[in-house]
Amino acid sequence: MLGLVENHSLPRTAAFFDLDKTVIAKSSTLTFSKSFYQGGLINRRAVLRTAYAQFVFLAGGADHDQMERMREYLSALCRGWNVRQVKEIVAETLHDLIDPIIYDEAASLIEEHHTAGRDVVIVSTSGAEVVEPIGELLGADRVVATRMVVGDDGCFTGEVEYYAYGPTKAAAIKELAASEGYDLDRCHAYSDSVTDIPMLESVGHPHAVNPDRALRREALARGWPILDFHRPVRLKERRQKPSRPALVAVAAVGAAAATAGLVWFASRRRTTRARFTLI
Repeated sequence: MLGLVENHSLPRTAAFFDLDKTVIAKSSTLTFSKSFYQGGLINRRAVLRTAYAQFVFLAGGADHDQMERMREYLSALCRGWNVRQVKEIVAETLHDLIDPIIYDEAASLIEEHHTAGRDVVIVSTSGAEVVEPIGELLGADRVVATRMVVGDDGCFTGEVEYYAYGPTKAAAIKELAASEGYDLDRCHAYSDSVTDIPMLESVGHPHAVNPDRALRREALARGWPILDFHRPVRLKERRQKPSRPALVAVAAVGAAAATAGLVWFASRRRTTRARFTLI
């Protein structure tokens, strides 16, 4: 647990979460490749290429050079896509594709931070059209994501307006802190990638989640907590599952009922014996 609810007279705080392999088990953008194919946005070759990219990403993460190649590829791939269609495809398939790959541990952390009075901010290199609906699904208060340039025709031009990656993530967090009044020394951050070290360094409580080898070394050297998230679960199933306090309460009620029953039974036996003695 993260501790008591914060005193709201103090400066505000937030928890900043990377998305891919930190909150969800896969790459958010690449997860939608089959849906984009079915919607006619990409061809089969592109589906296979994104599947391979997903495999590489899951196997060992992506270093700076791999991320740059992926950015260039995805920017070129989405050139000419109609933004409205992209948003519709994401909305239609969001629950089927993303809900099953949300880490239970991450969802619990998000709930705990909210309970502690902290804002939750998703900070992701993936595009805003994908990240914003996922952020809403997770109950995040704000989202920082890559934004592509949209032409007058409502289609992506293939150019990047804002790239949420590396130092720019840290810069965005500092801008949010200035505008929202966050005390960064009391804020938390979570990521799996060594490329997010600037983001982790910008807060007082950094955490490495499912870290790649480079981030693990860095976290060990700096004494940062290392968290292992490995239980994807549907949010619907989490909501149906009683919380630990609820289970304790149910157990307490059950124990009280059982005790009351035993007391009644013992009293009943004593009364019966007394009646037979009198007879």
